[in-house]
Amino acid sequence: MRDERGTGALMIVGLALVLAMMAAVVTDASAAYLQRQGLDTIADGAALTAADAGASGREAYGEGLSTDLHLDAETARAAVADYLRRVGAFTRFPGLTAQVSVDPTSRRVVVVVHAPVRLPLHVPGGPTRARVGATSSAEVGVDD
Repeated sequence: MRDERGTGALMIVGLALVLAMMAAVVTDASAAYLQRQGLDTIADGAALTAADAGASGREAYGEGLSTDLHLDAETARAAVADYLRRVGAFTRFPGLTAQVSVDPTSRRVVVVVHAPVRLPLHVPGGPTRARVGATSSAEVGVDD
């Protein structure tokens, strides 16, 4: 029979490494999830602000409520940029990028934000850089 001394210690060290890697993966995944939640909030606020600012209301006040509100794309984009500055989004999420698209036909504003993730731990073989994003939309209309 062979000498098996030390194999228990080797198994314990191996198990500890596996558990440490699992903890790192869970920690990084949690950090990415929490950042995405923050970006969701930023995107929601930006989309609502853009829809509110982009709807000029000229039609409602000048022609009555029977017509649809016009959605101004440039005003909506400027409102998103102002909103992101006001709430400190660029400080909270360094490297934040935002895209605003406006569909005048459906009167919908879509805001897409992306930011690099600050991962607290690095798993060997895992990505060293990651980005998360969020999308939100708001529609402008007149309720009957």
